[in-house]
Amino acid sequence: MSRFDPRGKVNRALLACVSEYDHPASDEEPGGVSGQLPAVRHNRTGLEDALRRGGVFGAGEVRGLASPTPDDFTRELHRVCQEARGLLLLYFAGHAVTSTSGSELHLQMRTARVLTGNGLPGSVRFSEVLGELAESNAEQVVVILDCCYAGNAAGIWHRFDDPKRKKHKILLLMSVQPNRCILGGDADTATPFTREVAHVLDEGGEVWLSELYTRVKERMAAANYRAEDDDSQRPQALAPPWKQDADVLLAAGPGTVVERSEPVPADRFPWLRPLLAPARKAFARSGRTALAALLAVLATGAGGYGILALTGESGPCAPALELRVLIDPDMEPMMRAAADGYVSSEANTTGEGCRRSGITVNSAGSAAVVNALGKRTDAWQQPREDDNPQRDIGPQPDVWIPATGADVDRVTKAAAKEDRIFARLEPQAEPIAYSPVVLAVPKVLRAGLEPTGRSLSRLLDDLDRADSRAEVHRPDPEFTDAALLATAGLYGDDGDARRAEQDLARTERPEPSAVRLLCALPGRGDAVDDHGAVLVPEFLLKSGTGCHPLTRARRVAAYPDDVPGLEPAFVRVRWEDGDRDAAARDDAVDRFHTWLTGDGGRTVLGEYGFRSPTGERGLLDAAPVPEGLTESVRPARAADPTTMDDTLVHYGAAHGPGRVLYLLDSSGSMAGRWDGPSGGPGILKQTLPGLGGEDEYGVWAVHGTGDRTHTELLPFGTHGRRDAEAALDGADVRDAEADPHGALLDALAFMKERGSGDDRPQLIVYLTDGEDDGRLTDKALTEVLDRAGGAGVPVTMVSLSSSGCDQDRPATRIAEAGRGRCLDAGDDLVPALHDEVARIGSGEE
Repeated sequence: MSRFDPRGKVNRALLACVSEYDHPASDEEPGGVSGQLPAVRHNRTGLEDALRRGGVFGAGEVRGLASPTPDDFTRELHRVCQEARGLLLLYFAGHAVTSTSGSELHLQMRTARVLTGNGLPGSVRFSEVLGELAESNAEQVVVILDCCYAGNAAGIWHRFDDPKRKKHKILLLMSVQPNRCILGGDADTATPFTREVAHVLDEGGEVWLSELYTRVKERMAAANYRAEDDDSQRPQALAPPWKQDADVLLAAGPGTVVERSEPVPADRFPWLRPLLAPARKAFARSGRTALAALLAVLATGAGGYGILALTGESGPCAPALELRVLIDPDMEPMMRAAADGYVSSEANTTGEGCRRSGITVNSAGSAAVVNALGKRTDAWQQPREDDNPQRDIGPQPDVWIPATGADVDRVTKAAAKEDRIFARLEPQAEPIAYSPVVLAVPKVLRAGLEPTGRSLSRLLDDLDRADSRAEVHRPDPEFTDAALLATAGLYGDDGDARRAEQDLARTERPEPSAVRLLCALPGRGDAVDDHGAVLVPEFLLKSGTGCHPLTRARRVAAYPDDVPGLEPAFVRVRWEDGDRDAAARDDAVDRFHTWLTGDGGRTVLGEYGFRSPTGERGLLDAAPVPEGLTESVRPARAADPTTMDDTLVHYGAAHGPGRVLYLLDSSGSMAGRWDGPSGGPGILKQTLPGLGGEDEYGVWAVHGTGDRTHTELLPFGTHGRRDAEAALDGADVRDAEADPHGALLDALAFMKERGSGDDRPQLIVYLTDGEDDGRLTDKALTEVLDRAGGAGVPVTMVSLSSSGCDQDRPATRIAEAGRGRCLDAGDDLVPALHDEVARIGSGEE
């Protein structure tokens, strides 16, 4: 390992600071953690500021996590491990416990508890963290731990099974020696170790990890910091002494900390304040050379105060107020960048050089947020074990930025039905930006589509004509507003959710966001990516998604004129009894909104592909319009809150308990294809795990050519799997021919009647050897095709013949007419059929 200078590389710092816990220990909850940690709030803001000023991490490269859950932490850890190419710094502050043997360190996140029998829910094992870090794309990793038993991490590093020696890029800095617990500090300042780390990083010049360790160790010894049981607190590192060629640069800033022996009255030289403000800014830009010259002039006329004022030290900066921003998941990367830009801006800096406020950005599923703000504000304010939005969504927001203002109306409508609400919404009059929802099609298909002036249904028809293999993908409409608005367009005015869902690409479950969907498509194979059209917000086609651009098909936008676009609203959220610092919080919110809608915010929004919220909706970025996008767009109608709510209801029904009717060819020709797992009954048995206890299904044995074309093997309804398997085990081949024409007509009529009153998903499965296809004459086949095309029930044809699904065969044509699939012996038949059934059923597995 060589001496590592990460400047100019893609670096990431993740600061996970757990100050608030859902389960503090009490008489009612003895298994909780040992109290809240208010000092850790200051750890995050102080260290975040020091790293941003340090010159190693660029804009947007430092991320703070305020009291994350284990899922929040592991998700963000995985993200930065994938993104970092140079230095990855991971910092953790919060409670931690060791295993009985001391061989494992458990980092306790917000939901942590300690149960009898060493159960530790809500914790993350440090060995798992090491595994994630070892597999990261970063060249070098530094882990800083400020928690009880932090020193035990060194032993875990040594015992970590690493045959490829990847762990050797990971260096550790720990707040205390092994098997020691540290004190939690107080609410007014950061914990001792982190306070000293931030101080040294802020001293200026190059700060290498070896120097940081040495300076912090010296300062803590001089201050005589104590751990529990009055033991000295001595920081540890893995592994000193550092060789000259084995070190990591952590800061290279101009310096903002100056020691002083005695305080200077703030009003001693008031005339200096306006004069020093521009000097301070020049110093921040120019560094130590400018500092030396300025100090030489100022020290003569103003004594020590000139030095202190220049470096921003008219007194220690008070902890900055922290704003909590909750946003739609699709827009989270943009808002993180905007928050980073604002926090370091002049608009957020006092005349003394102190930060006014920090910003924590969280995202959560849009449907869950609307529900919580409309119906669950009491539980958000006072969480319960069975209803805890703080756990499920995140901390109570000061600012909510939904993707459309219609969400505010949805919340207001829901809240009006509640006896009491604990949060009041105050939306700004104008949206902060605009982005249309587009059909992003692979570039090779663009010739078949008109980019604008078409409804979504017509665009989809055009796409089908351009490429019959094209599939349409959409993220989860319960998770983002863009997906919900697209889904409303898919369902149309008549709300035909079942048919619309049948037309979408078959997946086991939708991706939660547009970013995740665009990144996931290449992993499903080139054929899927090259023929996959995606309903996503337009801004992602400009800003990118974070996945490797060479691995996915290039896409261009078609703009449906009947799908509302995104119009992000800026909403102040006021909580009952949350007025202790209301004036300061209002000021912080107003300043952030002013910056976000001004030049600074518009620059970030433009870089991320957003458009002006008014006029011709031109792109905010002054750069040339990217290929595949249009310069200006005419916005579709505004999002309607009632339509959005109704669409969610229809979507839920279309993905609720399903109905499946199996038709099993039981004619005499099936005798040789009956027994065992590859026989007719055995194949159907292997699809039953895709059905759950609330799904309705039945099995018909198809035989006979007269008035009765089938008999009932399993009555249609809900069943336990064993009962269904027993019915199939008891099935027999009949000494008769089969009439597929009559059986299919009966089945289509039966299922159409069952589904006439709801949107629940349905499926007909017809398994046959194809020996009776001769009964599907031109007239009979036409009748089946017409009925299948209008019944709204997909038909999956399963042929035990290897050519049963060849072009123009009856099974192929029936499946196409019924918008189902045709599977034959040439396919991987059993898994494919299982997947078809599982898409309809709720599944026991």
